[in-house]
Amino acid sequence: MRVYVPLTLSGLAEAHKAGQLGPGPLTAYAVTPGLREWYVSDDIEELEYAALNRAAAASLRLLAGDPGAARRRVVVAVDVPDGDAVADPDRGLDAAGLGEVRIAAAVPLKKAAAVHVDADDAEADVTAAASALGAADHGDDDAQFTVDGAEDHELLWFGVQEIPNLIG
Repeated sequence: MRVYVPLTLSGLAEAHKAGQLGPGPLTAYAVTPGLREWYVSDDIEELEYAALNRAAAASLRLLAGDPGAARRRVVVAVDVPDGDAVADPDRGLDAAGLGEVRIAAAVPLKKAAAVHVDADDAEADVTAAASALGAADHGDDDAQFTVDGAEDHELLWFGVQEIPNLIG
């Protein structure tokens, strides 16, 4: 199963140094039954893209909680055995938990398929979105518009072998 683990660049550097994502439990995003029902598609590529975007939103939350982190969203795509990624059945259609899964143990970084990171030109919008996230959560429409501005930026794809260049 392909899962998408949200991180920051400093979190990616820690994972690279340790050789693993973790320690567990890890929160990740995947194509779950709830995500399938919400997205109403049978196209696996579209569903995986939706899971990637959920992970990018979670990465933004990590940035909002870490003012010192570089303002670029990071998501690591990892392949794990199906039974290792468990969705909470009580949160099936809860909008906040769509696609969310838990992985009990650390995952070796060698299982990563790719790393997705914001381009440099997204930094201003990601910075503004991280700052506006709290107000958006409380219903501020202008703040939500700012948060949505970060989502307009597509994450770039990088091979795992490029991690040293990303964190260097």
